[in-house]
Amino acid sequence: MNRARPVAAALLAVAGLALVTACGTNPYATSGTTVQPAALGLQQQQPASTVPAGAGQVQLVTSTVEGLGTVLADTEGHTLYRYAKDTAKPPKAVCDGACAEMWPPLVSDTPALAAGVDAQLIGQVTRSDGQQQVTVGGWPVYRYAKDTGRGIALGQNASADWSAITPTGEKAGQGPASPATEPAKPTTIGTTEVGGLGPVLTDQAGNTLYLFTKDGKDSGTSTCDGACAKTWPPVRVDGRITVAESVDTALIGQIRRSDGTMQVTVGGWPVYSYSKDEAPGEANGHGVGNTWYAVEPSGCKVDPARRPDAQQVAAASSSGGY
Repeated sequence: MNRARPVAAALLAVAGLALVTACGTNPYATSGTTVQPAALGLQQQQPASTVPAGAGQVQLVTSTVEGLGTVLADTEGHTLYRYAKDTAKPPKAVCDGACAEMWPPLVSDTPALAAGVDAQLIGQVTRSDGQQQVTVGGWPVYRYAKDTGRGIALGQNASADWSAITPTGEKAGQGPASPATEPAKPTTIGTTEVGGLGPVLTDQAGNTLYLFTKDGKDSGTSTCDGACAKTWPPVRVDGRITVAESVDTALIGQIRRSDGTMQVTVGGWPVYSYSKDEAPGEANGHGVGNTWYAVEPSGCKVDPARRPDAQQVAAASSSGGY
């Protein structure tokens, strides 16, 4: 039975680069310790109240709004919003004139500081008047003139085009429960024995996990989208990750997908489940298209020459296995 250990989400992007377990070595190697930021040479971010602000520089903080959960706010606590008529890829702000009077853009002479927000998500876009507007996840952010204090989000219901923005750049209040009432469920990476393959990685449901050779090791990108992602669902993460004792935490990382969601990586490979595996212990996806392979606890692909017992593995196809 595997005991799960939590992995600090803030460390994954860096820890995932330090692959201490090489392919072909002991797949059960584990540090058995909690890695602290100082051990990785990271600088811990100061709380917003203690981060000095330069001239013309703004700060972003997180705030909790009843019914919406965790949203972004400025240092005065005013809720921040995104506008559906803007674009994030590439960033573009179209709220000018009277629109900008009701929805003042958050502008900054220099890159914004952030507490509790992934710094890689923070950017700037040049507005039509030449000012630099702060962006989060590519989306220009705004205040709402009728919000009079902290924790107020009257702009959420002002128009269908406006939504409070989360620390990841998403619309707030989406889904059946907000982070304020229900914490994000952890993503669990475990292991199991599959006859003919040996130990393989699994998700929290016990389903076999796979890598896609077209992604490329350490590429930081998933090439499986659209129809591919329906057949091979990516292992997504929206909170902390826990791993089995037999998996080295230094192998675990995250990448951002094209839709803005985060996907787990193991040994530098984005990992997926397979929609045609109907029960735990199945590995029908191993060898599909000569591009999909079950993943060992070391983060390497299982030997392509091996086959799971008593299972039919799909033949290679020109579509790459989907």
